Formats: sequence, C-alpha cells, structure tokens
Amino acid sequence: MTAQVKAVFDAALALPEAERVLLAECLLETVPPEQDELTDDELYAELERRRADFDNDPSGAVPSSELLKEE
Repeated sequence: MTAQVKAVFDAALALPEAERVLLAECLLETVPPEQDELTDDELYAELERRRADFDNDPSGAVPSSELLKEE
C-alpha cells in the first residue's frame, strides 16, 4: 500500500459508517466488472428467464438440498 493510498484509507476510516459504506459503493462502481460477471441488467434478465422456465415447467426444478450436495 503506497503512502498516498494509506492516507486515503486512514481518512476513510475516520468517516461515520454510513459514509464509509457510501464511499465503498462509489468506488466499486468505478471498477469494471470482470468479463465473466453479469451486469445488473443481465443478471435480472437471467433471473426472469429462469423464473419463467420454472413457471412453465416446475418439474425441472432441482431442490436446493441437492445443489448443496454438489459443492
């Protein structure tokens, strides 16, 4: 960590919690998503597609207990 980054970090730690959270969110928004990550809009569209698939044919659903066994 450079001296400049350390100084900024120390100053950020002095902020109230709500302001630190806001600062962290603002900083994260400036970092582009990784290539394999979905944007919020893409994630929403994927979740909507999956919900529509389930609504059309719930028999294809996999219980979470089965998914957790695969980890």
